[in-house]
Amino acid sequence: MIQRRTPEKTMVDERKARAEHPSGTTRRNHQLTLKSREHLSLEGVVNVESFDRQEVYLETIQGGMIIRGEDLHIKELNLEQSELVLTGYVHSLEYLGDSLSKRSRGFLGRLFR
Repeated sequence: MIQRRTPEKTMVDERKARAEHPSGTTRRNHQLTLKSREHLSLEGVVNVESFDRQEVYLETIQGGMIIRGEDLHIKELNLEQSELVLTGYVHSLEYLGDSLSKRSRGFLGRLFR
């Protein structure tokens, strides 16, 4: 016996399958691929806080991240799909325990006491 799904049930199932990020973007798993230390693909990117040719500060679904290197360029950024592609020579990837915004608020809070 074939069980048919009603449109209402299908929509509810799809909503349950996707975890919505507070900004409304679809939340995906955090995953990265680094090829020859020169091509980095990231999934699960929520926001890019700041970047220059030596450092990229970004927010992932699992907390803050700092990428350090030489001649870094953001080749692609799609926050709706939570994806980022970066080129350049990567020296280090650093995960932060909490989000960058919480860390910066703490630093600024201590600075302006």
